[in-house]
Amino acid sequence: MTSIHLDNAAKRFGRATVLNDINLEIEDGEFCVFLGPSGCGKSTLLRMIAGIETLTQGELKIGDQRMNEALPAERRVAMVFQNYALYPHMSVYENMAFGLKQAKTPKDQIVERVGEAARILQIENLLERKPKELSGGQRQRVAIGRAIVRQPAVFLFDEPLSNLDAALRVHMRTEIANLHRKFPEASMIYVTHDQTEAMALADKIVLLRAGDDVITKGSIAQTGSPLELYHRPKNLFVAGFLGSPSMNFLPVTLVAASEDGARVKLDSDEELFVPVSAGHLPIGAKLTLGIRPEHMTPVGEAVTEQVFSRALNAVENFGEYSFLYLSESTDAPMIAKVSDETEVSLRGAIKFQIRPELCHLFDEAGDALTHLNPAPKSISFDATAL
Repeated sequence: MTSIHLDNAAKRFGRATVLNDINLEIEDGEFCVFLGPSGCGKSTLLRMIAGIETLTQGELKIGDQRMNEALPAERRVAMVFQNYALYPHMSVYENMAFGLKQAKTPKDQIVERVGEAARILQIENLLERKPKELSGGQRQRVAIGRAIVRQPAVFLFDEPLSNLDAALRVHMRTEIANLHRKFPEASMIYVTHDQTEAMALADKIVLLRAGDDVITKGSIAQTGSPLELYHRPKNLFVAGFLGSPSMNFLPVTLVAASEDGARVKLDSDEELFVPVSAGHLPIGAKLTLGIRPEHMTPVGEAVTEQVFSRALNAVENFGEYSFLYLSESTDAPMIAKVSDETEVSLRGAIKFQIRPELCHLFDEAGDALTHLNPAPKSISFDATAL
């Protein structure tokens, strides 16, 4: 059993609350990513599971065993740190074998486990080298290998790729995904502030927020699959955190509501329809409309439904796509992400069409109104059939 259960967990340092009211279930073999801005308590939550930090309140279970009082060595977890934490005077083999020697594992088992981990990570030719002779990616592989040889029930990764350059981060991200496939029974928890890593790796994302008050500080904003959080955010924080560029937020007024959804008016007097449950709100309610940049489609003058026009202020070209910066009454500019084949001019306005199911509405408290349409789903296929 490698499931992890946190019930009403909290962590305080003196009067400072770091984590508050954490209720979380991570299933056997699940790859869970703790995501959030700096200071939201991601690493602290990971360290509480590892046993490096104690819970101020609440309960932690790994499998069906309570772990609040268990020592780190008794929890069957292995942690990979941001700074590798390798012994500089030891060889790669000695670094990977050190924990097993401390646990008085028989020598033949040590040789077998280190050899198997080195084979999985493709570092068999590095076993006699010292850490100073390795690249950053190789050092991270050694740190992961040191975790593998312990045969843990749970792998814990604390921002393991933050010290690597961009190209190597992409490569190591693939390596970690492959590692999950090679150890399907082990649960994995991965801490990052990089939403790209979270979206690429996670079965489940736990998005934490760092609020200014004791209620929201270090609390879970939303838990779910990457696409669930992306397409159906529960509140403005989740909607704005995921996505690059982030979601556009526009003030709107509710002008009509029915069983099929809501019609809202922008400050520019254009109206859009959004299929959300808004019957409980009064006509005239002030709401926030959310539109992702990639969901804005430039159209011709003949299109009249679900459209609005904006003046173009600037263009950023990135090859396969471009960012269009549009005039808007809010402090932040509206951004559209369009194909590189889209021809634009800085003169005049551009007309955009928005599919209703890709729009979002948020009430005055910042909570999302319930969508009446199902969220878009990822395309699935059987890789073995290729």
